[in-house]
Amino acid sequence: MSNDQERTGWTGGKNAFGDFAPGMVHYTDRVLFDEVWEREGLSKRDRSLVTISALTAMGKTDQLRFHLDYARQNGVTDDELKEALLHLAFYAGWPSGMAATTVLKNIIDGDD
Repeated sequence: MSNDQERTGWTGGKNAFGDFAPGMVHYTDRVLFDEVWEREGLSKRDRSLVTISALTAMGKTDQLRFHLDYARQNGVTDDELKEALLHLAFYAGWPSGMAATTVLKNIIDGDD
């Protein structure tokens, strides 16, 4: 990031790790969210759908919890998320799709 670029103010890494893992904080907050997520070429909405697809395919439900909610903030509707997870179940495997849908249900129901 050049000095003239503004930071997004993202502090998720800092909130998660504080001073425990400064490298992880830096790469999460400054590189991933200040640079990668802010690149032109894909909207945040599209980046959310791509991220959800990758996390679902890998079975990474811990990170999926955050990114499903973040996708909602980025304009993806609950119905679109349900449909995306159904579609992914056929490409990423049924257990991965079921697990991701359970995470989404818990978010929507307020259980998460």
